[in-house]
Amino acid sequence: MNLAFRLAGGDEGKAKLPGSLHVNRRLSQWISINADGTVDIRSGKVEIGQGILTALAQIAAEELDVSLTRIRMQPAATGGSPDEAVTSGSLSVQESGAALRHACAEARAIYLALAAQKLGAAPGELSVTDGTVHHANGKSVTWWELADPDLLDREASPGITAKPVDRHYVVGTAAARRDLPDKVFGAPRYVQDLSLPGMLHARVARPPSPAAMLVAFDDRAALAMPGVVAVARDGRFIAVIAEHEDSAIKGAKKLAAALTWDECGNDTDTLPDENNLGTFLKSQPVETRVIAEHAATDAASVSRRFKANYSRPFIAHASIGPSCAVAQWHGAGEDSTLDVWTHSQGIYNLRADLSIAFAMPKERITVRHVEGAGCYGHNGADDVAYDAALAARSAGGRPVQVQWSREEELGWAPFGPAMQVELEAGVDAEGRIVEWRHEVWSNGHGTRPGRAKIPTLLSAVHLEKPFERFVAINAVLAAGGGSERNAIPGYRFASQKIVNHRLLTMPVRTSALRSLGAHANVFAAESFMDEIARELGIGAVEFRLRHLEDPRGRAVIEAAVARAGIAPSGEGYGRGLGYARYKGTGAWCAVIADVQVTQAVRVTRLVVAVDVGLVINPDGVVNQIEGGAIQAVSWTLKEAVKFNRNRITSTEWEQYPILRFSEVPAVDVEIVSRPDQPAVGAGEAAQGPTAAAIGNALFDALGVRVRDLPLTPERISKAILG
Repeated sequence: MNLAFRLAGGDEGKAKLPGSLHVNRRLSQWISINADGTVDIRSGKVEIGQGILTALAQIAAEELDVSLTRIRMQPAATGGSPDEAVTSGSLSVQESGAALRHACAEARAIYLALAAQKLGAAPGELSVTDGTVHHANGKSVTWWELADPDLLDREASPGITAKPVDRHYVVGTAAARRDLPDKVFGAPRYVQDLSLPGMLHARVARPPSPAAMLVAFDDRAALAMPGVVAVARDGRFIAVIAEHEDSAIKGAKKLAAALTWDECGNDTDTLPDENNLGTFLKSQPVETRVIAEHAATDAASVSRRFKANYSRPFIAHASIGPSCAVAQWHGAGEDSTLDVWTHSQGIYNLRADLSIAFAMPKERITVRHVEGAGCYGHNGADDVAYDAALAARSAGGRPVQVQWSREEELGWAPFGPAMQVELEAGVDAEGRIVEWRHEVWSNGHGTRPGRAKIPTLLSAVHLEKPFERFVAINAVLAAGGGSERNAIPGYRFASQKIVNHRLLTMPVRTSALRSLGAHANVFAAESFMDEIARELGIGAVEFRLRHLEDPRGRAVIEAAVARAGIAPSGEGYGRGLGYARYKGTGAWCAVIADVQVTQAVRVTRLVVAVDVGLVINPDGVVNQIEGGAIQAVSWTLKEAVKFNRNRITSTEWEQYPILRFSEVPAVDVEIVSRPDQPAVGAGEAAQGPTAAAIGNALFDALGVRVRDLPLTPERISKAILG
């Protein structure tokens, strides 16, 4: 099944508008200028810790010529915010930012024309300072005096000219993150902190494994516990609802002890062999697609051939704060409505799945975004929202909060897929790659809600009348792809063939994890480039540059090399390079990693050079690159989902270790500024290059190549021993 993901861009027959303004065309969807001296800005993109609402506020303030303090970014909610699909793919600045820039520029022009009428002047004779329109004769009027909601209740127009970059005074400055003070000082801000009048708490009693079937059900002991209000059950979905959180936790444990499950018997394997994932991936039925292919016009002479296989395991989101949601039903029957508070990255998409799951019109469902722990991908936020809605049906109209446990978060949320990458290259006598083949075996990277005819939510397959389990797909390549993301090299090769094999089975539930397939594909390709260069006796930088025609790619490599300076020397020290342009259409990023290898690999320093075009908030870009690089260090050195043949076993931090604060390297970021170029996202640019740089630094330190992630001491020892 090749299911196209909806992009901001459609509405055939209408003039093209920037970003997601094209499919959310009314200016009033985006902007309200208020008589009290404030401006309300509505975006369909949500804050998940990436600082996007601060950057979007800067764009709005810049184009409207108002102080940043006047901008009020409204939380996203279905029906009240533009439908911008999902906050993902490092597309918020590109899509929502471009839309807001155009919409705010047009709003300014509309208000300026009205101000000109009021002042009896031509618009070109006026200037604007913090929302006050001035004329040389001393007369003035403010946006707030002119405020009228009807002025912006119109479709956006094509051909609007935004403010020239050389006149920016808000965009390009390091504005303080709006979301951080509450988080730093512990003020209530997250969905976990949400407390509605009369709110109940619920916990789900999960099956012991995905295939387990309920044999015996007895809820009497749980219902007899103090504070327990009800037990909600629909097939294998079972939840205890209580007045207080601790009562719900105790009640769920009591109920779980009284349930009897059949895990299909110990002789029935439902999950693959954790220690032989490569064989599993290559043995499954697949959908095979040639993603890109071209042949040399002249037959090249290959003097040497190289071939290698690389892999990564299933990876968890491992958010520090487990997923949480609140839901409330109103009314009954065909008149019932549902409210959901969630940290989902796609509120409209979630609403679509809830509509299917409950067989009710989506217009009767309101989904409101409330911040949660950042996850950068499809974690359990949508699943727990459905859990809350299911439980709330048994709450008599009272709101119900469902909080996942650590075990649920690590054991039941979708994982980033395991991947196997096979590479082959032919090199001519001059040391230039003339043939390149890149093949990927992986589950799809997309089971987000709102993209199929069935709900993709976890508990939808646990109902008395269960929905079919949705097998993960990939985004279309135009949207960045999934497992094939960054499989197409950014280098120029005379002949190349890129093939993607998407598994049509999914024993381990997978979906989008930050950077999707780019993490493994860039790790593989950049490790392979390093291997070939070393075999040919050519420097890592020189070898890349001889194949890289993109001047912006060359510039970030050269900037990283210059900033890194002299490599540390001595036994066990190494330095490596990794480079990629994210998705082939996003940010350019080069990473140099310095490592020290003793009993394990320790990354001591990362130098990252990044080109994101026009920089909205330089501090935000640095934050994103630092965070992405540090997360990639954790993936590359430590993280792997553990499981037996029936269930996930890495459901505690002891079985799923992540990078500790004491292990975080110094991260030095250089922004290669391109103010004359469109802005692109920074959130996912560093993951692949960082992984590759660490792998290459490990080889530089020890002279052994480890091609399977994570780069654990056990794998390093195995490589040393041959």
